[in-house]
Amino acid sequence: MISALSDIARKGLFLFDPEAAHGFSIAALKSGLVPACAASADPRLAQTVAGLRFTNPLGMAAGYDKNAEVPEALLRLGFGFTEIGTVTPKPQPGNPKPRIFRLTADEAVINRLGFNNEGHAAALRRLRACSADALIGVNIGANKDSADRIADYVAGVRTFYDVARYFTVNISSPNTPGLRDLQARESLAALLSATLSCRDELAEQTGTRVPVFLKIAPDLPEEGLDDIAAEALAHDLDGLIVSNTTLSRDGLTDRTHASEAGGLSGKPLFDKSTTVLAKMRRRVGRDMPIIGVGGVNSAETAAEKIRAGADLVQLYSCMVYAGPGLPSAIVKGLSRICDRERLGSIRDIRDSRVEAWASRLL
Repeated sequence: MISALSDIARKGLFLFDPEAAHGFSIAALKSGLVPACAASADPRLAQTVAGLRFTNPLGMAAGYDKNAEVPEALLRLGFGFTEIGTVTPKPQPGNPKPRIFRLTADEAVINRLGFNNEGHAAALRRLRACSADALIGVNIGANKDSADRIADYVAGVRTFYDVARYFTVNISSPNTPGLRDLQARESLAALLSATLSCRDELAEQTGTRVPVFLKIAPDLPEEGLDDIAAEALAHDLDGLIVSNTTLSRDGLTDRTHASEAGGLSGKPLFDKSTTVLAKMRRRVGRDMPIIGVGGVNSAETAAEKIRAGADLVQLYSCMVYAGPGLPSAIVKGLSRICDRERLGSIRDIRDSRVEAWASRLL
């Protein structure tokens, strides 16, 4: 029944422009029209990562719930955690429309939204109304016209410190000019130093240490991965999120919108993002948490991210094509993988295919 409703909802939303359809899906979650469909808790899927206890390893990636409108409704779909944002200090409209494009034959999406959001104050107000038990991360960014982008990230940590279960420092969106420049080693060192110093100061004041993750692009060369790994380890970062959208258009069959500017996500991103994930796991070692993102559309692809070195996985664009029943289906599928492979924990497969993926060319 839930699968049929999910299919009907997806087909209905495809009658509309992608951005309008996104707004309708948010409204449906707000209203309760989308039924809760979380899988039964399976202790084999639960784990502690960066000091946080996750009931299952599947999360909703940032970009869907930019303004913290429906985080708890998303958790009721079966996600073990969700991430709001990207949110910037001041509200901003983002780039001109149209700015989201479906590549249906490839189950992909191109977006050039440009951090459109209502700003810190609006998101903070909504997050204060959420349950303290809800595992909600906050993805922070810088305003397009900011004179001091590092200060914007520090402001994000200060603003949301008492409501965020973790932070994601997003420097990898391709849709804010110059933002990816913060991945360069000298700039990254300054950013991590300022952001983590702020977190450490607040941790001392409050007695609560909120983890900070860094979200990186999949388009970095090997030397860029070397630099990020070195700075992440030097600054005692809590974890990495690999990866954001790609500027590559390799392997697309749907050419209708392939030439549109913006970041590509969805099914075609799986191989590229998983390769970068494994390369980063090899660089940072076994202990640093990594969240794998990009092209997760099934329990098998989620499990393959874990085999390539991920502790947790996230999705977003693939749900555009599979509908709201996808998270529950993936979580149930991960339990079946545990049955099939006789696993005491889904974590038992982590890193089992790191070398196979890491040996691929970027």
